[in-house]
Amino acid sequence: MTDIQALTPREALDMLLAGNQRFVAGATEHPNQDAARRTEVAPAQNPFAVLFGCSDSRLAAEIIFDRGLGDLFVVRTAGHVQGPEVLGSIEYGVSVLGAPLIVVLGHDACGAVAATRAAVENGTAAGGYVRDVIERVTPSVLAARAAGHTEDEQFIDEHIRHTVDLLLDRSRALAQAVEAGRAAVVGLSYRLADGTARLVIQRGLKAPAGAAS
Repeated sequence: MTDIQALTPREALDMLLAGNQRFVAGATEHPNQDAARRTEVAPAQNPFAVLFGCSDSRLAAEIIFDRGLGDLFVVRTAGHVQGPEVLGSIEYGVSVLGAPLIVVLGHDACGAVAATRAAVENGTAAGGYVRDVIERVTPSVLAARAAGHTEDEQFIDEHIRHTVDLLLDRSRALAQAVEAGRAAVVGLSYRLADGTARLVIQRGLKAPAGAAS
C-alpha cells in the first residue's frame, strides 16, 4: 500500500495531479486495479487522499486521477454540498484513516450551481430535496454576484473556495489537522471537455522542498 505515514500533503497532491495528467494525455496506467491489489487492501484501507466531489456522473475520481482500489476515500454529493454526514465522513478519512490530503472537486457546467443561479436571478423554484441543495449553494452564488462575477468559471471557483472554507469553519478536527500540518485541503476545478484539474485554492499546503519562498 502507499505509505501515507511518510506522505506529505504536497506529495499526495502531486500523485493525484500526475494521475490526472496521464488521464488527459491518454496514457493511463490503471494502478492498483488488479486482483493482487484487491487482496492487499481487503484487510484494511490506507487511502492517501479524501476526495469530496460533486456527484456528477462525469466526475469518477479513480478514473480522472488514474488511481485504483484503496487509494482514495471518496465522498460525493450534488454540488459538493455539506451536511453532518459529509463532515463526519471526511473527518473519518483524515482522523481515523490518516489521509494527509482533502480535495474538494468541482467542475464546469455544474447543474447545482446553474440551478442556484437560476433560482437567485429568476426566482426559479425547485421541488423536493433539490431545494435543499440549492439553498446550500446559494451563499456561493451570492458571493460571486457581489464580487461582480458573470462567467460560469468564476461562479464555480467561488463555490469551490466557499466549500473549502466551510469545511474548516465547521469541523474543528479538520482545522486542527491542517494547523498541525498533518493534512491540507485543496480545491480543484475539473474541466469536462479536456479532463484537466486546476488548482483553485489551498489551505495548509506547504511549498515543495527547496522552493523559493
